[in-house]
Amino acid sequence: MKKLFLIFALLLSFASFAQTEAASSSAATSFWDDPMLMFYTVVGFVFVVVLLVMLVALYMLQVLNFMVKQATRERAERLGIPYVEQPSFWAKIWKESNDFQPLEKEADLMLDHNYDGIRELDNHLPPWWKWLFYATIVFAGVYMVFYHMSDTLPLPLKEYETELAIADEQAKKLKASSPTAAIDETTVQLITDATALADGKTTFLNNCASCHRKDGGGDIGPNLTDEYWKHGGSVQDIFKVVRHGVQGTNMIAWEGFISPEKMQNVANYVLTLQGTNPENGKKPEGDLYKPKESAPADSVKVQASL
Repeated sequence: MKKLFLIFALLLSFASFAQTEAASSSAATSFWDDPMLMFYTVVGFVFVVVLLVMLVALYMLQVLNFMVKQATRERAERLGIPYVEQPSFWAKIWKESNDFQPLEKEADLMLDHNYDGIRELDNHLPPWWKWLFYATIVFAGVYMVFYHMSDTLPLPLKEYETELAIADEQAKKLKASSPTAAIDETTVQLITDATALADGKTTFLNNCASCHRKDGGGDIGPNLTDEYWKHGGSVQDIFKVVRHGVQGTNMIAWEGFISPEKMQNVANYVLTLQGTNPENGKKPEGDLYKPKESAPADSVKVQASL
């Protein structure tokens, strides 16, 4: 009964833990709105019922075994026969798997040498250990055939290369289905859309202002409002720094944290900070960068006509 009570207490503690986890995540989504709630409830109920049935069955087997032993003992007493308790099924398995030697043979197994009065018995390896050793030999042979002598199963390196190929194919499909996923430092564009720049400002305030200040004047990171840049001042250069970060500095790689579209928006927003001259801005760092001026529209038309 103590075992049943302990298991029941563990089940109750697990249930309370699950309820606590569900309550902690309710801020993001309500537990009761989960469409799989009924399924989880039924599966949990079935699991608890099966577990209780197994525990009751084990307990009844113990009671039945006790009653059989008691009846056998009383029968032996009535017949005047000494009662010898027979080992259980599991006790027989345990004995055969270890092949214990009787105490009467201990003198024959005792070795002559001793260490500080400690004697040693010349026992052989237990059968379970030898069975396990033979199983490893069989496994090694099967592994050799399937992995090295045939192409039935791939080796870890080949499996890794296959996974990379699958991931690359999935990335290509993603880029084809989503134009914004294909944005990188070679395809990023200058944008003037107010909505995109507002999104870039939000991204900047949430992720970049802690190092560059809200006005871009620079703190841990450099000043973004002057014409001096450590890694280039074009939209491509800024996008590259945002995406990959700068090794050895506080500038981390934001790829994987924000989408390529948001990186493009924040790179363009940074360019809007040029010349704002915030108060107490950090001193210029890096090299002077001047954007390349595009040719006038008239000259472009003339060249095209030629």
